[in-house]
Amino acid sequence: MSFRPTSAMWKQFMQREATSAMSLQGQIRQMLVAAILDQQIPLDEPIPSSRELSSHIGVARNTVVIAYQQLVDEGYLLSRERKGHFVNPAILEGRAGKTESPLAETPAAAPDWSRRFRFRPSAQRNISKRADWQTFPYPFVYGQFDPTLFPTADWRECCMKTLSVLEISEWAQDMILRDDESLVRQIRTRVLPRRGVRASDDEIVITVGTQQALYLLADLLMSSDTPVGIENPGYPDARNIFSSRSKRMENLDIDEHGLIVSERLKRCDYVYVTPSHQCPTTVTMPLERREALLKMAEASDFIIIEDDYDSENPFEGEPLPALKSLDCNNRVIYVGSLSKSLAPGMRLGYVVGPAELIRELRGVRRLNLRHPAAYMQRAFAIFLSLGHHDSLLRRLSAAHNERACALSAALSRHLPDFRHVPISGGSSCWVAGPAWLDANELADEALKHGILIETGSVFFTSDSPPANYFRLGFSSIAAERIEAGIKSLAEVVSHLRPSE
Repeated sequence: MSFRPTSAMWKQFMQREATSAMSLQGQIRQMLVAAILDQQIPLDEPIPSSRELSSHIGVARNTVVIAYQQLVDEGYLLSRERKGHFVNPAILEGRAGKTESPLAETPAAAPDWSRRFRFRPSAQRNISKRADWQTFPYPFVYGQFDPTLFPTADWRECCMKTLSVLEISEWAQDMILRDDESLVRQIRTRVLPRRGVRASDDEIVITVGTQQALYLLADLLMSSDTPVGIENPGYPDARNIFSSRSKRMENLDIDEHGLIVSERLKRCDYVYVTPSHQCPTTVTMPLERREALLKMAEASDFIIIEDDYDSENPFEGEPLPALKSLDCNNRVIYVGSLSKSLAPGMRLGYVVGPAELIRELRGVRRLNLRHPAAYMQRAFAIFLSLGHHDSLLRRLSAAHNERACALSAALSRHLPDFRHVPISGGSSCWVAGPAWLDANELADEALKHGILIETGSVFFTSDSPPANYFRLGFSSIAAERIEAGIKSLAEVVSHLRPSE
């Protein structure tokens, strides 16, 4: 039963809805809508006048007046002359009432969910990232964005264009099996040529990021007895996705040039590889090895899944072409990301492959979620067409190069007995500490000093992986903070270092 809220309660309602991203008018509307729909306001009594409410919550009266009028226009409030504003009873119609379940005399047994699960995703080893990473002074985390580099004005422009009447009539419809034609065209003409890849429109499908692309491929192509090869160390999400379908995982060794082309590949039907910047070591597979891998794929009849997750231009020299660009026999399925360089939360990726495969992937995707948000597809298509994406990549390349140099110098200066892979591109650094180092312990102690690092054990397949590896991302930390962050990390290491 509702009752008349007091001044203190209105303040409490307002504090509950307060958010820095919303205007005061918006916060007042949120507060009133929540109070109305939660039936916390009596239907037969007026809500406080604009003067009263403005006094209760400490805002200007005009702000409340505008919020009230908007809620009247939308049917939440009724304005009665000389009496004030009342909750519109019609807004609460069509809502199921609360019911109390009768207590059974003999409680039924709850389902045994543990025996119903096909597998337990919660038991898999995954990369973990703190949700509050932005509050730390030294966030050496990979795959997050830097708000200072985000093209806010450019992205806002594209979003506003997408909200025009003509654009809405295009993206608001259910696309079912289709993708936004303009985005597919931009990928084909603007994105793929950067990697030397050529494709027709029917050879491209849009996905909700790389993870969904890999999941769709596993769903379509893999069964419990399909042999799948994956790099070790390698990308944990790919390993977890493929192992959720197949029991025959083949761990493939890597060296300073990436995946080793060995006889073990011949046991596989599918081989997952990250040749541009191997995950997590960041090494780049040379052209000769790429060609050898393609020759073995043809000779042994296996398919390569190329994850080009971190394929921005290298800091020096010309980029090596994607493995897909060298493929003449449709042996390579190419997976790429659109949103990683802009903002990973946008979740846009794509798959390039033969038209027959792409057609079936669209069918699997329809069963999964129909299609990625059409609004986001159209906004990103406009972002690409106006040249904003290419401009962003140039700025990111320069910023990441500066940070990579600062990180390499700081590691050499403060942690000289730690080995790291030379950073030639991308936005992370793979570090190997001395044999005595436990990176999990280091991460826990570093956290107390405001330093976030990513432990390396999750990238290895074995149950007892080496403990002395860790990864340092630099996409979300300013260049001027890197030196201090590594110096502080070295001080943590000195306290952990065993006595001679």
